[in-house]
Amino acid sequence: MSPAIRVQSQDFDLQAEIDALTAGRRDIGAVVTFTGLCRDEQGALSALELEHYPGMAEAEMLRIGKLAIERFSLLGLTAVHRYGKIRPGENIVLVIAAAPHRQAAFDGANFMMDFLKTSAPFWKKEHGADGSQGDWVSAKDADDAAREKWK
Repeated sequence: MSPAIRVQSQDFDLQAEIDALTAGRRDIGAVVTFTGLCRDEQGALSALELEHYPGMAEAEMLRIGKLAIERFSLLGLTAVHRYGKIRPGENIVLVIAAAPHRQAAFDGANFMMDFLKTSAPFWKKEHGADGSQGDWVSAKDADDAAREKWK
């Protein structure tokens, strides 16, 4: 089984994505979803600009998704990552993991996000509410530490 992977500028519909993953399935006992949203950083941020390496981002998401399916015996996995300018409150990323039992679904979703944040070629630039344009955001040590727990 292959995960459903997309990189797109347009928003996604959480319920439609869940429905597509679970339609006609009677073997799924748990569905875990994670939706990452753009924060306003206490009013300081007007948008995040997300860029990706086309083709490579999808390939890395697919590789990570296949690992998650295999490692946690998932029955389905969807991952959608947006790019472009995203305003506070808007969706950035979606991961849906389906499994026979809840722990596998939770673990599969966490695994996918931990590796997506550290391994897939996406970059973020902050745009200030005052009109300023920030630098590209550096990777966080906490994200690397989260990924390391899976080794």
